[in-house]
Amino acid sequence: MSQVLKTIGWLRVLGIDPAAAGPTGYGIVESDGRRCRMLHYGALKVAAKRQKECAGAALQDVHARVCNLIGEFSPDALAVESVFTALNMRTALKLAEVRGVILLAAAQCNVMVYSYAPREVKASVAGHGHADKRQMQMMVRALLSMNETPEPSHAADALAVALCHLQTEQARRRFGLPERNVLAKPRARSAAAGPAN
Repeated sequence: MSQVLKTIGWLRVLGIDPAAAGPTGYGIVESDGRRCRMLHYGALKVAAKRQKECAGAALQDVHARVCNLIGEFSPDALAVESVFTALNMRTALKLAEVRGVILLAAAQCNVMVYSYAPREVKASVAGHGHADKRQMQMMVRALLSMNETPEPSHAADALAVALCHLQTEQARRRFGLPERNVLAKPRARSAAAGPAN
């Protein structure tokens, strides 16, 4: 990120919507705390032929794409959607593998990673945790003042994850809250408080 943007308080986020089978969505959004703007978005679909040639082809391509995006756009943070726990075991494992290479790419490039549950992203962007794909696309388009609806929906989801992080980070800074990934330490109970029930 350019030094000029950093000095006026812009925050740039790479949002990623990992996929077990379909395209992995990505989107870069930046904000100064009042307005947000989309810089780039898309979805990486690994060809079936390539996947058949090499079992790890999709993971290799996702890793390379994330590294390239970080190199090109220099995000301040990477926001990724967490694994949805209601998925079947096979799908959850494939999704965890994709998330793993995303986390590896971020660590190799020294970018902080923040994870958000799908319902948390939907509530942050659409106002409720049960928004459908079309609602999310329309809200992302409106929030980013885009001329057209972001396609495919995986790319819109990635932009939504980035927006969710920007909103969370702005609230954290405004209210002086600790970082998301820093666990609060429990306070010591005083002896006068007596035994816990």
